[in-house]
Amino acid sequence: MTSSTDTPALPATDLRAATGVAVPIAVVGATGAVGRTLIDLLVQRGFPVGECVPVASARSAGQRIDVPGGTATVHDLDRYDFSAVRLAFFSAGTGVSERHARRAAAQGALVIDNTNAFRMAADVPLVVPQVNPDVLHRRPDSGIIANPNCSTIPLVRLLAPLRQRYGLCRVTVSTYQAASGRGNRGMAELRAQAAAATDDPTRTGPVEAFGVPLAYNVIPLIDALLADGFTLEEQKMRQESRKILRDPTLDVTATCVRVPVLNGHSETVVVDCDAPVDAGELAALLAGEPEVRVWTDRPPTPRTLDDADLVHVGRIRVDPEHPNRVAFWLVADNLRIGAALNAVQIAEVLVARGVR
Repeated sequence: MTSSTDTPALPATDLRAATGVAVPIAVVGATGAVGRTLIDLLVQRGFPVGECVPVASARSAGQRIDVPGGTATVHDLDRYDFSAVRLAFFSAGTGVSERHARRAAAQGALVIDNTNAFRMAADVPLVVPQVNPDVLHRRPDSGIIANPNCSTIPLVRLLAPLRQRYGLCRVTVSTYQAASGRGNRGMAELRAQAAAATDDPTRTGPVEAFGVPLAYNVIPLIDALLADGFTLEEQKMRQESRKILRDPTLDVTATCVRVPVLNGHSETVVVDCDAPVDAGELAALLAGEPEVRVWTDRPPTPRTLDDADLVHVGRIRVDPEHPNRVAFWLVADNLRIGAALNAVQIAEVLVARGVR
């Protein structure tokens, strides 16, 4: 690692010792990329798991997988009763959450949902613990807490302190999103395409997850194309940033691009502020944020990160012709920072505050 301004990761939280509780949980989508990462993080961060119940579709039911404390059998989601668990993490896709998350909440589980199903619902808080933890003071009436989009989370974590110091007028962001944004299937397809094209440039390998070959290519289209010409992914970034930052008129324009990277989303961000920005001062400000690392001698890349639990930022620069305009580059592990880690950190706040 070659950065000169570092902020270390927060230490793992031993909530069991601090609170004396052991929380029974369910992980829906436990056999997927985010679900497996979430289970790993529960162990790594010392989350006070009582029993961990893996839940998935019928085709995965009956498998034995590793969970905190040993191994467990995967349960069939269609038949699973959530009344025995206190927290239920949902990471199995929007359609699954739409069908089952409110059922789980009605059965008594507090749901942390990692899909787009409820992010903009009025009765569901949308949370990044480093930005708006105050909304976690009680159980929401819906029984559901939404995890934001994988590209929104690292963005708002940097916009929040920038806004506090300089004010925000306009945000223009382009994302460079990895194959893992489509889970295990996306990563497997990229690997297969790269192998096929390396052996024979005329071959593409399987083309299912992304619509067109991703290997040796970029795809400026992520999620559904909307009537206004933007995509659902781009709309998410605008709407979610506004909701998390509590600024319903914040001017956000996004262009979301899929790139042939296995894991790790990157973003270029241009922010027009209300006041002139000093690049050195901003670098020091961001370096003082929890779980942010500022790179000063070369930019971070998905392959050069040495800590997957930090937001990495570099190339901080002020436009010499527009002193209120600052640009920077960020990289974050989308399976951890952008999904599973944010969900676990939401759960940590809830447990520490005794929210049930």
